[in-house]
Amino acid sequence: MTVPKTGGIGRVRASTPGRPRWRAQAPVVAVVALGGGTGAAARYAASLWWPTPAGGFPWTILGVNAVGCAVIGVFMVVITEVWTAHRLVRPFFGTGVLGGFTTFSTYAVDSRNLFADGRVPTGLAYLAATPLAALTAVWLAAWAARRVLKWRQS
Repeated sequence: MTVPKTGGIGRVRASTPGRPRWRAQAPVVAVVALGGGTGAAARYAASLWWPTPAGGFPWTILGVNAVGCAVIGVFMVVITEVWTAHRLVRPFFGTGVLGGFTTFSTYAVDSRNLFADGRVPTGLAYLAATPLAALTAVWLAAWAARRVLKWRQS
């Protein structure tokens, strides 16, 4: 059901009941942006601390993506199985910080650069290793978090 609302001088716009309005979503957008900037800055710092040498394997980005996935594995177990988080914690930390920290775009650019430099075997290894490391990290971290929780509860 739609409810007509005035949309300005002589205009009527439809609004769907139950649909989130911009003002209600503004805090979520704000915390995602804040978290995203924080995570991206942390990723940039990691690339400055451990730069990939020219012609080298992009270990830093592979590591950043694996670490970010491991952290989200633990984080999701904690906020879904241990305690109820404030409604802005998940968008801030999960979507914002960890979304800004991990990077599919740099992974894609690094892969393309490896292929463009004629380093096809290395490019293929990187293409396979990054998602494998990321998925393994999130799975192992979630599994380990659950094991620790069971151990602490017994």
